[in-house]
Amino acid sequence: MKITFLLLTLVFFCVSGFAQVQDTTMVNQEEETTLPKPKLDKSRVYYGGYVTMNFSKNYSVVGAQPLVAYKLTQKLSIGTQVSYEYISDSRYINDQNGSNYGVSIFSRFRVSPRLYAHTEFELMSYKWFYSNGDDDRKLAPMFYVGGGYSQPISKNTWLNMQVLFDVLNHENSPYKDWEPYFSIGFGVGF
Repeated sequence: MKITFLLLTLVFFCVSGFAQVQDTTMVNQEEETTLPKPKLDKSRVYYGGYVTMNFSKNYSVVGAQPLVAYKLTQKLSIGTQVSYEYISDSRYINDQNGSNYGVSIFSRFRVSPRLYAHTEFELMSYKWFYSNGDDDRKLAPMFYVGGGYSQPISKNTWLNMQVLFDVLNHENSPYKDWEPYFSIGFGVGF
């Protein structure tokens, strides 16, 4: 029930924003009514991403999360992001290395020029390591809710800082109940 409600909320935000930007003008050509072909307005596209770096004596993570999005309205946008992380773990008898990867869809709503609300559904494939040297790969669905702050660096470039919470708390999720997930990244055109 909880998952269904959250997914329906995300779909509602995406569909309501999409409906606002659709041009409902109809063209009448020789008694045939047709809708105009949708055009992608390149000025509404923005892109960016995040870099993950975590280094300690026995555990390191390096990753990248590029994203691309489209502004449905001045305040509402939707997008997608791919994620990749390389992990090196030497806390056990044998050193263990592996990769995590996934994809997500998200929506952002500008509350003010610098503050935004953010929802995101992500599906990640995590490599799990065990103390006996074995490893396993598990899928983890996550639904993030949170917000962020955008600081302009230049006319069209922003530094984004956001905090998100995984509200699904799936058993394969690396996040504990209501543990915040902090990220800092760059955006162009946002």
